[in-house]
Amino acid sequence: METLSGEDWYGRELGADDRFEKFAFVDCDLTEVTDTGATFDECVFRNVRFNASTHTDASFANCRFERCSLFDTRFVRCKLIGSSFDACDWNATHVEGGNWSFVDLSGSDLRGARFRGATMREAELGHADCAGSSLRDLDLSGAGWERADLTRCDLRGSDLTSLDPTSVELAGAIVTIEQAVVIAEGLRLDVRVE
Repeated sequence: METLSGEDWYGRELGADDRFEKFAFVDCDLTEVTDTGATFDECVFRNVRFNASTHTDASFANCRFERCSLFDTRFVRCKLIGSSFDACDWNATHVEGGNWSFVDLSGSDLRGARFRGATMREAELGHADCAGSSLRDLDLSGAGWERADLTRCDLRGSDLTSLDPTSVELAGAIVTIEQAVVIAEGLRLDVRVE
């Protein structure tokens, strides 16, 4: 694995011709990067600052993000299949569409993050702190939720069929009527119209 250490890519523009496979980015600055279609395959990002960067139609497949700052980072229609995040700062991060299936977000502090319209099949959200965050219109089929904090989380439009309401904190979570029925069924209630 090739290592890039201390690289300063502040404000750099990346495009479809930029491809990185099995690179380790260590202590790099990607602040305000504009990325349109770059590919990162099986890369490691350690202590990387993505602050205020925008990634559109980019791919970060099977990557590892360790202690990265994603403050005010925007991911639009990006592919992060199989990637994992450890001790990252998600404050003001926006995810719009894309494929985040099999992503490992276990234990992540997602309180300041906004996810909308993404496919997140079998994503791991166990022990994640999602209090007050927004996880809207997501395909979360098969997702792992064990001990996640969903207090005041906006879950409207998301697939909650794999959610065990007895294993998470749901106080004040925002859901639709249809989702409330799914949660009630998860509690083994016999839901009837009359």
